[in-house]
Amino acid sequence: MAENGALEKRREGVPCWADAQLSDVEAGRRFYGELFGWTFQEEEGEVQESPYRAAGESVLACLDGEPVAALVRKTDGRMPTVWSVYFHTPDAVALAARIRAGGGQVVTPPHPVGDLGSAALAADPDGAVFGLWQPGRRTGFGRRGEPGAFAWAELYTRDTERANAFYGDLFHDALFAPDAAPDFGRARVSDVFPAEMPPHFLVHFLVEDVAAGLATVARLGGRVRVPPFETSYGRVAVVSDGQGASFGLLQR
Repeated sequence: MAENGALEKRREGVPCWADAQLSDVEAGRRFYGELFGWTFQEEEGEVQESPYRAAGESVLACLDGEPVAALVRKTDGRMPTVWSVYFHTPDAVALAARIRAGGGQVVTPPHPVGDLGSAALAADPDGAVFGLWQPGRRTGFGRRGEPGAFAWAELYTRDTERANAFYGDLFHDALFAPDAAPDFGRARVSDVFPAEMPPHFLVHFLVEDVAAGLATVARLGGRVRVPPFETSYGRVAVVSDGQGASFGLLQR
């Protein structure tokens, strides 16, 4: 994996993985394969549960042979159809304790995923859900910050000051150290989404041309949720796939 050599330099709180919970993984393969040029590998044995999630059919999405995401079949129809972001930690148990102490919740306690690492799901004080990943054999993204790969995670929340305090305490060096180069931002829900939208993370994938990406999304049966708008980190449009999982297209 491309990032193995840099693992020791990765700070706690750097986004390191993303996955989508879908009802139809095969449809997801067709959609994202054409949109981003991803190829897919079946997960086998213990990791058939997905490298970062609970049990269910999953496939590993790759760009030029390196892992960039996973598509996971929902095991319960009541679960949301959603993209989730995972943050790197060297110690998921210790981080889970700090999340609780900071007013957040641990939704799924840290648990091993074969020899790949340990995963957990948590929620911040506003209710936005995110993942933790403590690497084992699998460290996270093999590619990032290039077309077809993860580029940014934006938290839409009702209280950006509280979010900055919560995540700043958890992930200070990744976000606020003098030499930090974060790819994780915070914005008010009402800046883009209706005020009644629940707080949530929006995973962004880089594209060379947002307009061309929107045309492809529409052709493949997806929807444009928010037309292109300018941000401090690039030009963004919010879209969803044919099953309703929302994500951002980011052009820089």
